[in-house]
Amino acid sequence: MAKRKRLSPAAHAAEGPAPETKAALGWVGHGARRAPIADVSGDAAQQSAFEEVAEELRRARAEGRMVLRLPLTAVEAGHLVRDRIAADAEEMEVLKDSLRDRGQQTPIEVVELAPGRYGLISGWRRLAALEALSTENAEAFGTVQALVRALEGAAEAYRAMVEENEIRADLSFYERARIAVQATERGVYPDVRAAVRSLFAAARAPKRSKILTFTALVEALDAVLRFPTAIPEKLGLPLATALQADPAFARRLAQALKAADPQEAAAERKVLERVLKGQASAPATPGAARPESIAPGLALSATPGRVVLSGKAVDAALLADLRDWLATRNEHP
Repeated sequence: MAKRKRLSPAAHAAEGPAPETKAALGWVGHGARRAPIADVSGDAAQQSAFEEVAEELRRARAEGRMVLRLPLTAVEAGHLVRDRIAADAEEMEVLKDSLRDRGQQTPIEVVELAPGRYGLISGWRRLAALEALSTENAEAFGTVQALVRALEGAAEAYRAMVEENEIRADLSFYERARIAVQATERGVYPDVRAAVRSLFAAARAPKRSKILTFTALVEALDAVLRFPTAIPEKLGLPLATALQADPAFARRLAQALKAADPQEAAAERKVLERVLKGQASAPATPGAARPESIAPGLALSATPGRVVLSGKAVDAALLADLRDWLATRNEHP
């Protein structure tokens, strides 16, 4: 019987490159190049992903969701009239210490005015602190983190500033009233009533009413008061009411302040209280009726052809109700 020839395993793996196999089998040999269609498909996927990321970044910037690092010199702090009149020196030092130790944790808000130029909306204290620190170390504090807001018109910009400060800052009634007056003077709103209603839309009606009452104080005495933010609500409201009732009262207040020349808030407050007390105790004009108390904080005096309401209760809400009632009364006599 013939012996069978013993077969040995093929040794081609060690002798040369592996043989080609058909692509239909789903495998390519070592060193084989990917098919061109695979390269095209991969490039298209990468391009699509890049465009998607770029579009999201563009949207984030347009919607004010992207924090940018801007040079301090590119931000105009005076773009809007600020609602805060002055910064407390001690609080500013605390803020500067925090920025030195931890850096800027909260971005400011700006609006783009032109390529490379931005107007400040909110974050005045942070910007001022960084500007002060930049004089010490321009390399470390020469920029500011900012959100670029897309706002339509000055009214929206003022409202954004007010809303941010209402959350973060304890503004006085005077400061709130002052921004309403100044925004109106700049033509942003037709009158102070509209300004208060828009700027403080989130506030409750009694608070808006007090702010509106304080606008009389701002309009009459902003040029002569040195410490207006120290005027408390209990003093400011009757002062504003007296100013509305008697136009000559503003002149007497201004003269008294000029004569006293107060150098601190407490001294200025004493002058205001003294003149207000004198106004309340002044003798009535001959022929005028004696005021009659008709409700808490509300007095009425009347002569033929003239009615005068006075007291703490005479505020914007009462005047609005009175106007509505008079209009309805005249429609239905």
